[in-house]
Amino acid sequence: MTQLLSARGVRKTYGSRGMEFPALNGIDLDVAAGEFVGIMGPSGSGKTTLLNLLSAIDRPSEGSIRFEGRDLEALSGRELSDFRRDRLGFIFQDFNLLDTLTLLENVILPLALAGKPARMQAEAGRRTAAVLGITDVMDKYPWEVSGGQKQRAAAARALVAGPALILADEPTGNLDSRSAGELLSCLRGLNEGQGATILMVTHDAYAASFCGRIVLLKDGLVFGEIRRGTEGKDGRQRFFDRIIEALRKLEGGVNANG
Repeated sequence: MTQLLSARGVRKTYGSRGMEFPALNGIDLDVAAGEFVGIMGPSGSGKTTLLNLLSAIDRPSEGSIRFEGRDLEALSGRELSDFRRDRLGFIFQDFNLLDTLTLLENVILPLALAGKPARMQAEAGRRTAAVLGITDVMDKYPWEVSGGQKQRAAAARALVAGPALILADEPTGNLDSRSAGELLSCLRGLNEGQGATILMVTHDAYAASFCGRIVLLKDGLVFGEIRRGTEGKDGRQRFFDRIIEALRKLEGGVNANG
């Protein structure tokens, strides 16, 4: 696989001298194109901070982050904005849909902001909606559909412009178990069927079991990682069991590689 994202020695400290809080203490992380990577760890482990740095929403205090070979630290403010718009797709826990727009209008918003032709916007929006299984509700407004349909619309919006990386921050946090399963199946399908690269922050072992690799954080450091094997028909259940065991080790301070 081609390396897409590389972080080396990444540290992030908040506050000022004498009142400093280290959120990340030297993270090394590689993500290859076509991977589905989960980031897990207890509250305060640095998951969201890491996601913000990898998406260039925030800048590291030390270390480097390279995306497709480009050093994000070297990009200007305008270049960073273009990078986030053109190369990244975001899925948030609280959907972040605009209630005054239909689901289709929400989905194609990145294309509209990029100035793409209207016909191309509509075609891409409908095509992406079909992949996420929400074609029949695209003319409805967010307040007219279920939470699961909202989140799949948010996923379609993240995907519609063909980003190199989809970043998902607790995407199932506001969903019931059925809707969460449907969304996660869609994400897994995008990864396996279309080669989408996905980086997902989650606290939920069930959600993590849809990933191919899990990176565990603790106290701002990489505590360990586990990879999904080729366990056959029951592969995801077995991976889930291994994730649960790794989380137990993390809580107990025992290395969780596996």
